[in-house]
Amino acid sequence: MAHITKVPLLRHLRSEPSRHVLHFRRGRLVRSGRGVAYWFRPLSASIAEVPCDDRDLAFLFHGRTSDFQDVTVQGVITWRVKDPEVIARRVDFSIDPLRGAFLGTPLEQIAQLMSQLAQQFAWDYLIRTPLRAVLAEGLVQICERIREGLSNHAPLAAMGLEVASVRVSGVAPTPDLEKALQTPTREAIQEEADQAVFKRRALAVEKERAIQENELQNRIEIARREEGLIAQEGQNARRKATEAADAGRIEAEAAGARRRIEAAAQAESLALVEQSRNVAERARIDIFRDLPSAVLLGLAAREMAGKLQSIDHLNLTPDLLGPLLARLAEAGAERLEARPPAPPPPPPPRPERKPPK
Repeated sequence: MAHITKVPLLRHLRSEPSRHVLHFRRGRLVRSGRGVAYWFRPLSASIAEVPCDDRDLAFLFHGRTSDFQDVTVQGVITWRVKDPEVIARRVDFSIDPLRGAFLGTPLEQIAQLMSQLAQQFAWDYLIRTPLRAVLAEGLVQICERIREGLSNHAPLAAMGLEVASVRVSGVAPTPDLEKALQTPTREAIQEEADQAVFKRRALAVEKERAIQENELQNRIEIARREEGLIAQEGQNARRKATEAADAGRIEAEAAGARRRIEAAAQAESLALVEQSRNVAERARIDIFRDLPSAVLLGLAAREMAGKLQSIDHLNLTPDLLGPLLARLAEAGAERLEARPPAPPPPPPPRPERKPPK
């Protein structure tokens, strides 16, 4: 919008560089240009201000596809004025010389015109295309159709307008239809998710089974090793008992043999002693065999006297002892004179010791 400064009887106008000002006086164009600044009389001036910058026009309209489904197309059209003087003749861009504001709504008229043209070009595509194709390729196709239609539209070029760009941001069906279209894909995705869950569960069950089998195999192996250990311990115990029994038997046999050897040695020693005693007793008996009775009686008395503990009274009379002693003395003298002296008895033999078996 132009900036107008008020002074008595005059006005000063200053426009922006993106605005083209057309100053008419008495029906003739007296000044034309961008970013101009000048003084003018408001009572004799007619001024038009045409914006020459790029303008964005957002559009939103509904259409129907070839399979009778409603869709919504949303986008933006960027347009600009190519020839300000031409558009000023077709559209009223007059401004108030006192305030600088538009007297009409020229920009809204141009926006409505372009929106209707864009809707027409989009409908030409929608009515020939099914819904799924529109949703899959509609953004590019509708954008191309609108840009080509507006660029090749002769009335727009005749009005001095130019389309800079067209952008379609979305082509969407109704909410119910969109939900219905999303259902198969959602169900397929859910089915894949369920399959993944089932597969994961099956894998978990398989792993659990493998773990249980591994634990069972470990328990079986441990039991088998325990069985072998018990058998080995029993065999070791039996072997130990057998070895102990064999050692005891050998020790008992050795002790028995040792006792037998000792008994045999002792018996042999006793036999030798008794034999020696018998020989000595036989020799003594042989000695006593030829002695007279008086001598034997004396020896018996001497032997008896050696064994008596005590003698209280002993009576010896001359009648008893005298003749006996005389005969004993005589007999002894004669015996001694008649017989040679007897040799000493031989020593007893020493018993032999046999080595132990």
